[in-house]
Amino acid sequence: MKIFLAVIIVLIVLLQCRLWFVNGGIEQIQQDQLRLVELKKQVEEKRERNAALYAEVEDLRKGQESLEERARKELGMIRDGETFFQVLE
Repeated sequence: MKIFLAVIIVLIVLLQCRLWFVNGGIEQIQQDQLRLVELKKQVEEKRERNAALYAEVEDLRKGQESLEERARKELGMIRDGETFFQVLE
């Protein structure tokens, strides 16, 4: 009986050592959980960015006004019959 008890204790100690100290143990699990939280945050940020870009694309597809606004702002374009004034400060 003493030998059986000793074997059980040795097995428990070996399993505990493996759980705490070997690669893939508790420490690795905690690091993986932190990395998972970080990745989820990055995914959420990218989803929000994608939604904003998708809304902008839809706005450009549907509306002439937003297309004109972008052409005026980024390219400096004007309509026929309009006069361009440049204010220098």
